[in-house]
Amino acid sequence: MKKLPPSDFAQLREKTRLVLAGRDPADSYGFVNPAIVRGSTVIYPTMEDFLARKARYTYGTHGNPTIDALLAALNTMEGGAGVLVCSSGLLACTLPLLAVLSAGDHLLVTDSVYRPTRNFCDKMLPRMGVEVSYYDPAIGADIATLFKPNTRAVWTEAPGSQTFEMQDIPAIVVAAHARDVLVLMDNTWATPLFFDSHKFGVDISVQAGTKYYAGHSDVLIGTVSARTPELYKQLNEAWQALGVIIAPEDAFLTLRGIRTMHVRLKEQMPAGIEMATWFESRPEVARVMHPALPSDPGHALWKRNFTGASSLFAIELKPVSMKAVGAMLDGLVLFGMGASWGGYESLALPFDCRAYRTATKPGFEGPTIRFHIGLEDIDDLKADLEAGFARLRAAA
Repeated sequence: MKKLPPSDFAQLREKTRLVLAGRDPADSYGFVNPAIVRGSTVIYPTMEDFLARKARYTYGTHGNPTIDALLAALNTMEGGAGVLVCSSGLLACTLPLLAVLSAGDHLLVTDSVYRPTRNFCDKMLPRMGVEVSYYDPAIGADIATLFKPNTRAVWTEAPGSQTFEMQDIPAIVVAAHARDVLVLMDNTWATPLFFDSHKFGVDISVQAGTKYYAGHSDVLIGTVSARTPELYKQLNEAWQALGVIIAPEDAFLTLRGIRTMHVRLKEQMPAGIEMATWFESRPEVARVMHPALPSDPGHALWKRNFTGASSLFAIELKPVSMKAVGAMLDGLVLFGMGASWGGYESLALPFDCRAYRTATKPGFEGPTIRFHIGLEDIDDLKADLEAGFARLRAAA
């Protein structure tokens, strides 16, 4: 198998690059996939080599060939100046905040932010002397009205991971960069396949690789991509100072998952839209929160900036007791009830974000449920939910 020079590789289409990136059979004794390299200590042949650190790898916390293979593949997808990997999606969110913020800085955070990230902003950043404010995710260019002289960064998430508000990322970027403010984004829902965050000016793009990168619900991993070499250097220094590292097995499994990511998302996107549309027709449902639906308030922004959608969305039921919701969900056969998403299995998760929202107050009148649509047959999923709605009606 001939190895392509970087210039030729860059001309390949997305699906092909996902298959080829980060692997060279010549480095793996002819095997298709890179080997899993485990280790902490690296042996140097001489004192001179050790003192000068004359080695490609210096210690286990600074990477190894398996992790480098994953980084090469990730950077192909993200298209930035460099990528770092962390042991969870949450750490991928907190690492860049630790890297770019200092005491006295001000951080703006979307009110629809992933709740564990919000917990970090509420509990940890104030202890470091960082001021945190939350803003309406629909604010767009008016984000400029919230800037203070000490505003250092804006945290975005499009769409939000529970209520799926779509943000006007380009408008926020323009306003922020005019004031030398960094824009950070949790891009897990769309992935780089459906939203090229760096192309739109996002400075640091975060992925919970646990979701669509790994794709099989058996890995915890996060990724952080920097738009510029300067930001990558700053992130890398924080990454090394904190001793952030992932297991080589997790790197290998994520690399394996990336190979089929394009195929999985192209299958799950229409399945998610079909199921969301089906929910819209149900008499038990008050509304569906999915940006790819024409009825969604964020649809125009999604259509303008995104090239696709993942299969995660939420619904609001018409007013009904939680006992009835429990009857519906507890009896589901094909939908598991658990956190995370992005795997091959379908999930259903009740939530209520009203207690911890501060900049906005979602006007829900009925219970809310988040759904992830996996790779099961759509008709089987609908039949499972039909039975669930029958239980809901009986218990109401």
